[in-house]
Amino acid sequence: MYIYNVTVSIDKQIAQEWLQWMKTIHIPDVLKTGYFKENKICKVLNVNDEGETFSIQYTFESMADIEAYQKHDGPRLQVEHTQRYEGKYVAFRTLLEIV
Repeated sequence: MYIYNVTVSIDKQIAQEWLQWMKTIHIPDVLKTGYFKENKICKVLNVNDEGETFSIQYTFESMADIEAYQKHDGPRLQVEHTQRYEGKYVAFRTLLEIV
């Protein structure tokens, strides 16, 4: 099993609105793609930056799943996020293997 982790630092002034949008719109849309088995969203506590930082984790079974997601659905979903919150966040993505 693997985890697709997206770490996002979002402007504190809109963090609660962003979190609500993530939980009710974005994450369900990602899960509807069918590539992921489950997800978690965690607030990162040990970061001293100007925003609020969150880790969004999606569990998947094979590297073929993430490759297909990144080819077919990921770009569209990332554009939706960028258009809505452009200039108000920074993000980076990592792939993790559960051992």
